Amino acid sequence: MHKILIGGDWVDALATASRDIRNPATLKPLGTVPECGAADVMRAVAAARAAQYAWWKVPGADKARLLREIGALIRARARPLATLLTLESGKPLCESFDCIDWVAACFEYYGEVARSSYGISIPPVAPHQVNFTIKEPFGVVAAIAPFNFPLLLMAWKVAPAIAAGNTVVCKPPHQNPLSSLQLAEVYGLLPPGVVNVLTGAAETGAALVEHPDVDMIAFTGSTAVGRKIAAAAGAQLKKVNLELGSVDPFIVCKDADLDVAVPGVAWARLLNAGQVCTSSKRVYVEQPIAAEFVERLHACLGDLSVGDPINPDNDLGPLISHEAALRVEDQVARSIRDGARLVLGGFRFRPEGLPGHFFQPTILADVPHGSLPTREEIFGPVLAVTPVADADEAIRCANDSEYGLGACIYTNDLQVAMRAMESIKAGTFWINDPLTDNDAGPFGGMRHSGIGRELGAEGLDAFREPKHVHLDYVMERKSWWFPYRARAPHSDRGP
Repeated sequence: MHKILIGGDWVDALATASRDIRNPATLKPLGTVPECGAADVMRAVAAARAAQYAWWKVPGADKARLLREIGALIRARARPLATLLTLESGKPLCESFDCIDWVAACFEYYGEVARSSYGISIPPVAPHQVNFTIKEPFGVVAAIAPFNFPLLLMAWKVAPAIAAGNTVVCKPPHQNPLSSLQLAEVYGLLPPGVVNVLTGAAETGAALVEHPDVDMIAFTGSTAVGRKIAAAAGAQLKKVNLELGSVDPFIVCKDADLDVAVPGVAWARLLNAGQVCTSSKRVYVEQPIAAEFVERLHACLGDLSVGDPINPDNDLGPLISHEAALRVEDQVARSIRDGARLVLGGFRFRPEGLPGHFFQPTILADVPHGSLPTREEIFGPVLAVTPVADADEAIRCANDSEYGLGACIYTNDLQVAMRAMESIKAGTFWINDPLTDNDAGPFGGMRHSGIGRELGAEGLDAFREPKHVHLDYVMERKSWWFPYRARAPHSDRGP
């Protein structure tokens, strides 16, 4: 049984329940972790609470140095971390190495940003006064990350949270927590209790969300679970930062270079076997190029190799679980009933005789706008292509959604690109370069895709609250105080 991290020590869980973690490609066992209960949550939150004030008061330069050292240590451990991430997640090995690099970069970035960000000076309203703001941590943050990017999406929470002076209790995804536990070894650089790590599923997360000493919840996951967390947090007036699901659009205009657009769309949709919240789940292609686009897409996907992701020759690995594969298969079947035309794939299969949770790369063409693939998130390697008459129709369809996490476009027409950017509600809008992240740019959703932002200066502010400081360096009696009968009309400015 794997230990958990509480108060700087690796300890046994009090809970007796456990979960076996298996390789989703081979189904071979990788380890066993505890299903932490309320008693373990109480221990972890107590450790975080005890450490928070002292950590808050650590000078910014020292915090910055520690975050940079964490980034360097993560880079030094890239190979074993990436390997374990692939084994338990099904992510191709090259994608796992990319993730480790991004995780390290996130800690390094917030080491620099937090060093120079504390507040602002504002003009006073009267003589001999000084006004400024300082930004203070909330306290204890519960950080809950999903299975598709367990290390990266946790880093997007932990790095800014501790840079801001908070302490954290992390709950990695229950499907693949082992790489998160391995990564947590680098937190030994920090004072005990600054970062704590528990394992478990929904009940563990609920106990963490509802604990009265947790001041903020940072969560990435489905919109349905996000609503429950928001409701539970609202009952205690806790702060939340929620990055939720989406059905992101990708517009391909008739002037796009298909030698670029076809592999670009394929990668933007099939990255991590399509298990990406910002992957392009509905593709709107202008009618003059729609048939050629689908034909080329078929050829592009035909060249992809699906198999054990530890093999560097493979492009796609399995889905995270048997249930996930069944769900995608059902969604494809319902999409066909809704009018989509199956061009390629559509079923679970066993490449190389592997028993894991593999799903064929799938193309659905002539997808009616308003049908399942344009309304419901399909978390798997399924490309849904909808022909449209022109760019204006594409923009209207792209914006016709209750979600708004990301959106992409391929076009050489700047006016079309900017009109789409201004019209489509999305937290990130990519023009001719899909799904590229920037640590300095905010990431998050509009509409039902979330509340708040991660990354950038906004990602740091998500874990801080401002305090206004009003200082008058002359102590004097104010003319607008009682008694009012002695006050000259409109002579002084009061509150």
